[in-house]
Amino acid sequence: MNIALIGSGGREHAICQKLHESKLTNRIYCIPGNAGTSNIAVNLDIDFLNFKKLLTFIKSYKIDLVIVGPELPLVKGIVNFLKRKKINVFGPNKYAAQLEGSKSFMKSLCKKNNIPTAGFTICKSKKDVQNFLTQYNMPVVVKADGLAAGKGVAICYSKKEVEKFSMEIFKGRFKTSKKLVLEEFLEGEEVSYFLIVDKKNYSFIGSAQDHKRVGENETGPNTGGMGAYSPAPLMNKNLEKKIINRIVEPTLKALKKKKNSYTGFLYVGLMIKNNQPYLIEYNVRMGDPECQVIMPRLKTDLVKLINASLENKLHKIKINWNDKKCMAIVLCAKGYPNKYKINKTINLKKVKLNQRSFIFHAGTKLKNNSLVSNGGRVLNVVVLGGNFSRIRNQILKIIKKINWKGFFFRRDIGWRVIKSK
Repeated sequence: MNIALIGSGGREHAICQKLHESKLTNRIYCIPGNAGTSNIAVNLDIDFLNFKKLLTFIKSYKIDLVIVGPELPLVKGIVNFLKRKKINVFGPNKYAAQLEGSKSFMKSLCKKNNIPTAGFTICKSKKDVQNFLTQYNMPVVVKADGLAAGKGVAICYSKKEVEKFSMEIFKGRFKTSKKLVLEEFLEGEEVSYFLIVDKKNYSFIGSAQDHKRVGENETGPNTGGMGAYSPAPLMNKNLEKKIINRIVEPTLKALKKKKNSYTGFLYVGLMIKNNQPYLIEYNVRMGDPECQVIMPRLKTDLVKLINASLENKLHKIKINWNDKKCMAIVLCAKGYPNKYKINKTINLKKVKLNQRSFIFHAGTKLKNNSLVSNGGRVLNVVVLGGNFSRIRNQILKIIKKINWKGFFFRRDIGWRVIKSK
């Protein structure tokens, strides 16, 4: 099969590696890809949001399957467009993609279907915000309604903070949002639960825990993710049953009722409080960096899995896993998640990887045959092993060999699970 993979991050490099390992794969085209994907695929610098231009490429390169990595094209309706043109595409349609594309859509769906989530109000004005503040104690979570590249959520500890961030959203700080969701703050432990879904079935495809804050000891602003580990030790059969019965199945049934059945990867972001799951968010794709720690553990052919989903035959495939644990530490450009410089040279020549270690590229590109930085989150150093503490030590040894001035990372990734050992 000729496969087109849309996206350019660490998630896409990890998916690309799995596609490359499949016997069903002939050629992979990454749109636009990064320096890492260029070693195993053909990178094409095409604007994937220009659907007509993308379609021309798909037809001329005889693409058999399109896999959509990031959320933005899904929310904008890339699946609807390509399906109308009879193109085989993996991902949810525009209506279902609102699970991530609109916080108010997701929270309203929860309310209508009794799905456990934090108390909330959808706000369109300053008055709505003030009414909410009379009902809930601090801290309060403020969420821009639309996509905001991971920067549209703030935990506020005073009414002034809530009002300030809310007014920024109302004034158009995030182009996709003129309204917001205010939520009660839930205390607990976060976990990410992943599924691959077709119109009739779903299969568990991994759990992970990530670290959103930029600084060690969970300090500083939220980021796209500074590191992750899989599987999530928090998961157990009893908890999983609650997640499926109370959250996943009611959601998928609600979409079916609207004649918009879900197909694709589904990321269920949860807060676990007293062994009870509460839905924090849905993502309509694999997480990043969670994908980078799930894909190396997956033994089942990913192309077979995706084909089964598109044919509504997921129930016929047993998913097999490597029994090892996995961790990723993300290397970022100094200044991230705020201003940072790009085009900084990275030398990986001293790095030696084995079958259990990987470097998944994110914000990288090749410039005059040299590897340079091209984003805020730049590299993911990933290791498989039997013990999270030893895995982290191995990752830190690999990082020492990387020659790149001007980067930083968190040394405490996995602190919850390592401290508890």
